This record gives sequence, structure tokens and C-alpha cells, in this order.
Amino acid sequence: MGVKKTLTLLLSSMLVIAIAGCGNGNNNSAGNAASSEPAAGNSTAAPEASAAAATHAPEALIPVKIALDWTPNTNHTGLYAAKELGYYAEEGLDVEIVQPGAAGSDTMVTSGEAQFGISAQEALTLARLQDVPLVSIAAIIQHNTSGFAAPKDRNIKTPKDFEGKTYGGWGSPAEEAAMKAIMDPEGGDVKKVKLVNIGEADFFTAVKRDIDFAWIFYAWTGIEAELRGEPLDMLYLKDYAPQLDYYTPVLTTSEKEIAEHPEVVKAFLKATSKGYQYAIDHPEEAATVLSDAVPDLDPALVLASQKWLSPKYKDDAARWGEQKAEVWQNYADWMYGLKLLDKPLDAASAFTNEFLPEGQ
Repeated sequence: MGVKKTLTLLLSSMLVIAIAGCGNGNNNSAGNAASSEPAAGNSTAAPEASAAAATHAPEALIPVKIALDWTPNTNHTGLYAAKELGYYAEEGLDVEIVQPGAAGSDTMVTSGEAQFGISAQEALTLARLQDVPLVSIAAIIQHNTSGFAAPKDRNIKTPKDFEGKTYGGWGSPAEEAAMKAIMDPEGGDVKKVKLVNIGEADFFTAVKRDIDFAWIFYAWTGIEAELRGEPLDMLYLKDYAPQLDYYTPVLTTSEKEIAEHPEVVKAFLKATSKGYQYAIDHPEEAATVLSDAVPDLDPALVLASQKWLSPKYKDDAARWGEQKAEVWQNYADWMYGLKLLDKPLDAASAFTNEFLPEGQ
């Protein structure tokens, strides 16, 4: 999946979020839980029978919805594993995984249409500065696996090699800023790069027709290139600029959900953590879970992507999902310094590790 597609959806949802505000919360998970009041049709049952039935009846699962950031892929495997292997049910949750639609996952979470969502640090940073009450509750991948990629025949080996080449993107100021951040230390000049907007064009089509390089997530587009026999030169952002080693993607919820239903947030993260740990420990089996749950995906791509990505979910963190304040602060300070943000970010309010399980 290209970075362009993900961020276009995330960033375009900001205006909708600002309008939606916090929502009325009518779709909150607790509000959908089964009522504890007895049904009218059971009013004549003997007290002993009613008590026995209550003792042996299974508790109703709390319905919960999580909105993806884009179409299903291996960034999401832990969610599908937690659902298909029964981890959510063990925590008393009935989880529905949905695609975001035109509004985007951030808007769905903000309005209460979904209790949880998948976003990225870039989008959540912008949202927080618009007073949108979204909070990141877990980093799905510990380090940024995105970067600039080019077919090997373009001979782009370092950021300085961007000079004289054509970059295909989606027209965001963040693209040129990221390019400049990794070119400057290498003595490159971003003004010597031709920037074109390729819209929704497929990466493989675009590099054959219009451009030399683009911004991708290697775990999906890069692995697909390997399977196609079209090897790439990949320049990871984190290898050239520490401030660009941010969290993408992240799991989000709203301040309202945290305040009103912390036990649901905790249960959701406990099961989700278990799902991602399963994907870390069993990449082949996890790939099968995802492919079975989403039959439209190419099983060969899912398997190869899962093998590449599984070690990177947790990487060098003490536990899956852990987030660091300096990662949030460094990225926001960099954006603010470039005047891409109107004001500094209160990083401490943008994320929390509070609901992650202690041991995994």
C-alpha cells in the first residue's frame, strides 16, 4: 500500500473531523450492550428458574467497531488474528473490523461511529492541533517502514540522487519537507527535483510511465515489487532523519471513550496485543488467518509481506505498542519549525501507554 493513498485519506478527513466535533456518542459500545432489565415475556417465570438461567447464560459481548485506515493488509494482521482466534471474545468483546469509507477512520472515531481506528502520527498530530480529541493508544509498528523507492535502473542510491529526477506524489507540503530533510545532510538540493501529482495512479504503472521515484511502505509495495521481479532501491526516512522515525500506523480512540469506558479500551488492547504477538511469533500462520479473513488479497503477497513485517511490529521495544514521548515531540517540533504546524504540539496528550498490558 502506498504512503500516498494512506495519507491522502487521513489528511483529507481532517476537515470532516473539525465539522463533526466530538459527536453525540450514540454509537458508543457501552450504549449497545445488552440491557440488564428482564424481558417482558419472562415476567411470569419462577424466580428460581430465572436465577438459574442468569447463572448459566453467557454474558453478552460488548459490540465494538474498529475502522481501518485503508484496505486490509499486513499492518492489520494482529486485529484479524485477535478476532479469528477468539482473543476479543475472551475479553468480552464482539469486534467488527470495517474499512473507513470516504470520511476516514479519524472521523469515524471522533464522531463515535467507531470506538477505535487506525491512523498515523502525522494525521493525529494535525488533528490534535485542531482540537480534535483523538488519542493514540498503541504503535502498530515500532519504527517507520516507509521511504522513497525507485526502480534500480534509475540509479537512486542516496538522497542526493533525487536531483534531476521526477518524484510522483499527492501534492502535500510534507512530501517536499521530508525530501529536503534527507537531502540536505547529503548535500542535495530539493529544488532540483521535479515534483508531479500522480493522483491515484498505481506505483508500478507510474514508474514505468511518468516518474522515477515515490514514497511507499516497503512491507506492501516493496514486497510486491520483489514478487514481480522488479527490485527497488529503497531509502528509508528513518535512516537519514531521526525526526522522521515516527509511528505509522497507530491505533486510536477518542478521549470520550477513554473517559467513559476505560475497561473497554483496556480489554480491546489486551486482546489486540495478543493478536499482534501471535503475528510476531507465527508469521506464516498469521498470514493464513489474514488471507482466510480477506479472500480478495493475494496469498503470496500476504505471506511474503507478513514474514518481512512480523519482526518489525515490536522490534526493539519492551512490548508491542509502546510509544515514546520523544518520538511524538521530535516529529511535531520538526513540522512546527518548518511552519507546517500553526502551534507546538502537546505531545503528552496525543498518546498514552496506559492501556497496554504489562507483560506479553
